[in-house]
Amino acid sequence: MRGTMPDSSAFANFAFPQKYTHVNAVMIITRFLGHVGRYFQLLGTAIARPEKATMYYRETMRQMNDIGVGSLVIVVLIAVFIGAVTAVQFAYQLQDSFVPRYYIGYIVRDTTIIELAPTITCLVLAGKVGSNLAAELGGMRQKEHIDAMEIMGVNTASYLIMPKIIGALIMVPMLVAIAAFVSVLGGYIATVPVGLISHAEYELGVRSAFIPYNITLMFIKAFVFAFILTSVPCYQGYYVKGGSIELGKASTNAVVFSDILILLFDYLIAVVFT
Repeated sequence: MRGTMPDSSAFANFAFPQKYTHVNAVMIITRFLGHVGRYFQLLGTAIARPEKATMYYRETMRQMNDIGVGSLVIVVLIAVFIGAVTAVQFAYQLQDSFVPRYYIGYIVRDTTIIELAPTITCLVLAGKVGSNLAAELGGMRQKEHIDAMEIMGVNTASYLIMPKIIGALIMVPMLVAIAAFVSVLGGYIATVPVGLISHAEYELGVRSAFIPYNITLMFIKAFVFAFILTSVPCYQGYYVKGGSIELGKASTNAVVFSDILILLFDYLIAVVFT
């Protein structure tokens, strides 16, 4: 039995008018600007009415321990393999070339300090620390702990968020500095013992054409990324609504948005400061 072809005019009912596309675009932009405004409003509330310094100290110490000491092992492991892979890959590229072998140490040092140590470390911390912060604040919001604190007159934005940001601003640059050192050491371990390069050549490469400003650039990135990977997850968790599903979404959004902003500001810092 032969089927009949539908009238082409029937498909007109399924075509979205152009005005609907414009409405959707306006809604997306409006929601985005609303989130941006509420994010800065939250930060302003946290800074405008700070609580007593004694209330900050214990919570800040706890956050420094969780963010710094709690992340040290994974940062060191990642840094070792970053340096090792960079060195081995560059040694492979130098095969049958006229480029001096000591350039391996030079490349490992500069790529680690300028880019890999701050960016990769903070991307990892955004996943580990960011999801934890969003889940912690989101759980407090769902259990109405934040509401109870506000009833007692506590500036919850200041007490719950600022110690986390302060702790990250102190500990993340330290972790980045450790990652840079360990990454250079990882490059040494991956190349010198196996004979890809001699100890003297690697040391010469690490010492050659060193630019102290690169260290400054590394710490600029570390401070900016530290602020992003704590403030964005805190925002996501602080305003979470609903149940466990919404809390999971907030944790996921915290990691995704933090990573996107870290990469965006990595580019902006490179453009502005180099």
